[in-house]
Amino acid sequence: MKKAKIIGLGSYLPKKVLTNADFEKMIDTSDEWITSRTGIKERRIAADDEFTSDMGYEAAKKAIEDAKLKAEDIDIIFVATLTPDYIFPSTACLIQEKLEAKNAAALDIQAACSGYVYALSLAKALVENNTYKNILIIASEKLSSIINYKDRSTSVLFGDAAAAAVVSQDGSGLEIQSIYLGASGSEADLLILPAGGCKNPASEKTLKEGLHYIKMGGKEVFKHAVRRMQQAIEKCLKETNLSEKDISWLIPHQANERIIDAIAKRFEHLDNEKVYKEVVRKFGNTSASSVGLALDFLKKENKLKSKEKILLTVFGAGFTWGAAILENN
Repeated sequence: MKKAKIIGLGSYLPKKVLTNADFEKMIDTSDEWITSRTGIKERRIAADDEFTSDMGYEAAKKAIEDAKLKAEDIDIIFVATLTPDYIFPSTACLIQEKLEAKNAAALDIQAACSGYVYALSLAKALVENNTYKNILIIASEKLSSIINYKDRSTSVLFGDAAAAAVVSQDGSGLEIQSIYLGASGSEADLLILPAGGCKNPASEKTLKEGLHYIKMGGKEVFKHAVRRMQQAIEKCLKETNLSEKDISWLIPHQANERIIDAIAKRFEHLDNEKVYKEVVRKFGNTSASSVGLALDFLKKENKLKSKEKILLTVFGAGFTWGAAILENN
């Protein structure tokens, strides 16, 4: 059986930068307060006429080029997003048209911040059972469209971005060795967009009550995120008969530097310098695109050596979580 591997990576960031100094002018906060609690210094914000499909398209073009393929070589497109252009049609279909990927099927995946790893899991299964040869994964988010910029507890956390990967049977790249996924719907109300679906359709009441903005129980989300990502890492290591000493790079979901540090402390044999957190510092929490963005940056920095193992771990609304082990071949 041919192993699925990531043979191309790409990412996209909007031009507009929103700094902590900018927030000092908008709400009662400070650079010191934001940095000490989150590690975030700035984030990118999409233009008014720039949407999830546009950002995803730009990241996808780079990933396809990096894979040395053409758009018509793609068999299926997965788009992980919680901020689709529309409820329907899918953002994946919109990007398929932009790419002119005429041979590709297309669908969206909604696993919030865990979407990239969820999509990677599907791609691995479909490639390794010979259903598809080349799969394009895109994670794209315009979180600025669902943020209340008067809410100090959430507004400083999030940014806009897109990341993409091509998963294939052929070529060289990052072999997907193991993936573990988990979910628990019993905590759904701790991180939620209350209105906009069929349960609370848009109305004058939902607008007045601000129900089209992210609502989050920060302290509880923090605790669940650390515990669930630790669990996902341990499951993945056990499945591959590896120990934490075998991991060269850990890329946790780039939500908050304090969460990343708390996870790292639970694995005493992981070198702190190999825990990647540059993305959260520069771009904030970009939801589904977070770990894909970090993986692309790590590759561009030429830090990956042959046979090194990279461990991704994610956590998002739902709750959803997961982990994946990649080997650089």
